[in-house]
Amino acid sequence: MILQPATRGADAELVNASWTEPEAFAELFDRYAGMLYRYVSKRLGPEPAEDLVGETFLVAFSRRRSYDLAYPDARPWLFGILTKLISRHHRSEAARYRALLRAPVEHMIESPADRVAAGVSAQAVRGELAGALASLSAKDRDVLLLIAWGDLTYEEVAQALGIPVGTVRSRLNRGRRKVRAALGDTNPMAEEE
Repeated sequence: MILQPATRGADAELVNASWTEPEAFAELFDRYAGMLYRYVSKRLGPEPAEDLVGETFLVAFSRRRSYDLAYPDARPWLFGILTKLISRHHRSEAARYRALLRAPVEHMIESPADRVAAGVSAQAVRGELAGALASLSAKDRDVLLLIAWGDLTYEEVAQALGIPVGTVRSRLNRGRRKVRAALGDTNPMAEEE
């Protein structure tokens, strides 16, 4: 039985349905394209973001028969594909962070939700943060940003990157240590009392 779009719940159901009804895959795009776009925009800027998100869904669609239906949530799978595509742009990502390090502070606030998240103190250390991100290895940066900007859990990052959870923890710890040291061992998002 093929489920109607209104009754489809889990992503795995959509992937499974797309084997015989390819248009069902479009619902995954509707669910996650915005999230993936915001993530890659933060990493590489808005210019390549649209192309990379589109390419992510093309790759995912072409590989949908290999998707493990035991995983009801396709986010880690999609972020894994996107992260591999971003890795092809690692030089431009590091260059973007170096440019942000040199650039004056801008107050780019895209939406009310971003306004809440954008603390004044975080803006003040943007250059140092960009420099710290540029100095991380690509593997450490992937883990740190999938958790911080992709809002994935440790387990989802492990699934996305095809690595053990322990490796996620060690890469995240190393990345956080380096970023914290670059910021003078302060958390720009912590409230001052």
